[in-house]
Amino acid sequence: MNNQFKDWKSNLDRFFGHDFWGDFEGMMKPSIPYINMYQYDNEVLCYVSIPGMNHPKDIEVFVDHATLTLKGKIEINHRGGHQIKAEIADGTFERTIDLPFPVRSDKIDATYKNGLLIVQLHRYISDHTRQNPVQIRHLEDE
Repeated sequence: MNNQFKDWKSNLDRFFGHDFWGDFEGMMKPSIPYINMYQYDNEVLCYVSIPGMNHPKDIEVFVDHATLTLKGKIEINHRGGHQIKAEIADGTFERTIDLPFPVRSDKIDATYKNGLLIVQLHRYISDHTRQNPVQIRHLEDE
């Protein structure tokens, strides 16, 4: 059966003129780490799943205007034995996520507990875009 797979892969590579299977395999690889993002009026909460991280210093978090970048390594420490199932994606990662709006660089809160990194970001509102209350004149008073 293994030789049939190799023949099939080789035929696809020849037919498409390049490493077809390698391209397809890259599409199937999951993005790590897994992220859930929640948007509020002036806040974004990012929950990042990082199993096996011993200490928060093992991950780098960068915020630039409207992007969040995470760099680090998910390392599953196993000793001996032969892996027969692999569902937890691990390895070195660098992932950049677009945020729904620009965020403040001076007001970021990040915590890590029980395998979850939680990053709290706050909307950047410049002086030019800040909403100011509008004074309403009451015509009956004039």
